[in-house]
Amino acid sequence: MDWSIQQIAKLAGTTSRALRHYGDIGLLPPSRTGANGYRYYDERALVRLQRILLLRDLGLGLTQISAVLARETDERRALEAHLEWLRGERERIGRQIAAVTGTIRGLEEQEELMAEKMFDGFDHTPYKQEVEQRWGADAYARGDAWWRGMSDDDRRGWQERAAALAHDWAAAAAEGVDPASERAQELARRHVGWLRGIPGTPAGDRGDVKGYVQGLADMYVADERFARNYGGVDGAAFVRDALRIHAERSL
Repeated sequence: MDWSIQQIAKLAGTTSRALRHYGDIGLLPPSRTGANGYRYYDERALVRLQRILLLRDLGLGLTQISAVLARETDERRALEAHLEWLRGERERIGRQIAAVTGTIRGLEEQEELMAEKMFDGFDHTPYKQEVEQRWGADAYARGDAWWRGMSDDDRRGWQERAAALAHDWAAAAAEGVDPASERAQELARRHVGWLRGIPGTPAGDRGDVKGYVQGLADMYVADERFARNYGGVDGAAFVRDALRIHAERSL
C-alpha cells in the first residue's frame, strides 16, 4: 500500500511543498512516481518521515537530520531510543505539574512551602538524552562541564543576558516589528552571538551554524517550553522568522 503526497501531507500535518523539498534534497525520496507525475510513499517512507519529523521537533536542521538518518540506519533501534526520551520527557513534565500544583495549593491555603518538592522535575540533567540525541554525547558533556565550571556571578550574568534577549524579542514582537527590519535583524545577530558562546553545539563549535539556527528557530515555535520565553507562539513565530532571514543572509 502507498499514499499520495497530498494524503501524507494531511496525515503528518505538513505540506506537499515541504515533502517535495525533502525529496528534492534526497532526504525523503518518493517510493514511486505515477504517470501523472504525482509522488507516492510506502510504509518504509512513512517510517522515515516519522523520524524526520521527530528529529525536526528536537530542533535539528535538515542537514543534521540527513546526517543522523545516514548514521543511524537501524530504524527500530533509533525509534526505540527516541521513544525512551519521549517517555522521560512526559515523566519530567508530570513531575513539574505536580510540583507547581503543590505550590499553588500551598499559596492558596497559606501552608509552608516545601523547597525540596517545589523544584521536582526542574533539574537540567533530564535534558541529557535530548542534547545527546541532537548533537552527541560529547556535546552534553562539554556543555555540562562549561555550566558547572562557571562561577555564580558568571552563571547569573549569562542568565541575565538570556533574559534580556528574550525580553527584547518579546517587546519587538508585541510592537509588530517586521522580522526583516534592522531592529529584528540586530536581535537575530545578538541571538546567534549568544548561541556561539555555548560549547558543544554547532554554533559553539563553528559547525553547521546555519542549519542549527534554522532548526532552533523552528523549535521555538513547536516547543511550548521555548515559546513561553518569547511571549507565546506568536512571539516565537516572530523570532523564528527573524532568525531564518538572518541565517539566509549572513550564515
